[in-house]
Amino acid sequence: MKKNRKKKISIVAPFYNEEKGLREFFSRVESVLNKIPFEYEIICINDGSRDNTFHHLISEHRRNPKIKLINFSRNFGKEAALSCGLFYASGDIVIPIDSDLQDPPELIPQMISKWEEGFDVVYAKRKERSGETWLKKTTAKIFYRSISYMSEVNIAQDAGDFRLMDRKVVDSVNTLSEKNRFMKGIFSWVGFKQTYIEYDRDSRYQGNSKWNYWKLWNFALDGILMFSAMPLKVWSYIGFTVSGFAFFYLLFRIVRVMIRGIDVPGYDSTIVIILFLGGIQLIGIGVLGEYLARIFHEVKNRPIYIIRDEIGF
Repeated sequence: MKKNRKKKISIVAPFYNEEKGLREFFSRVESVLNKIPFEYEIICINDGSRDNTFHHLISEHRRNPKIKLINFSRNFGKEAALSCGLFYASGDIVIPIDSDLQDPPELIPQMISKWEEGFDVVYAKRKERSGETWLKKTTAKIFYRSISYMSEVNIAQDAGDFRLMDRKVVDSVNTLSEKNRFMKGIFSWVGFKQTYIEYDRDSRYQGNSKWNYWKLWNFALDGILMFSAMPLKVWSYIGFTVSGFAFFYLLFRIVRVMIRGIDVPGYDSTIVIILFLGGIQLIGIGVLGEYLARIFHEVKNRPIYIIRDEIGF
């Protein structure tokens, strides 16, 4: 058990074109928080919404000053919005949550109970993913299994950003200065004592997901490249394998010529070998390019996000 009971909870919620479900989000979150004997703040990050999300957020702030607002100058992405919210959060425990209500805020009391048992991180692990296609579920499962295998740290499978973090965990996350961010990996990398609770993930309350398959692909690529060097290492093994085949094929040709004499080589087989090796080389160069592109973004040292407005701080 914690010796000193924590007094403040910070909820961190990124928003991007969520005007339709915004009121229901605050209704459910505040209903939960009002039953917990802690102070609270709800930090809302408007990530360049193109609808009236920010105007609705201002109305909610006027209704409840505990709702604090950060308005980005443009859309910087969910990882940037989440990083910003963690930086501004002042609570003794911090809980990031999606504003589309796929992650039920009613789980927060269970998370707090686990935290009071002595855990520093309590993440929500999905048992079911309602409202998602078979293809999306399958690719998500493949991604989480793959990155767990390739990564240097154990990244929780079937878990999103919805989790409770102790103050010392958030402070550790805020010390990291990398620009290309994969928050699920960062949460695992900092370590600390972690556990999970399982839940069935709901469908979106309103609207459609902002994540198409192209964005999901780039998100997965960032996760793998930021937390694993295996894509670089594997090309060494591929190179050794191809060279080994070439060496044994050379021995085969020498023996064949000694036994049967010189014959006319086939044009088709020559072209196939050239194209195969050329393709292997281009793929290897492409992997190097992906890593170099991320190094390029890091060395420019641009800020992760730019804030236009701060309200309530």
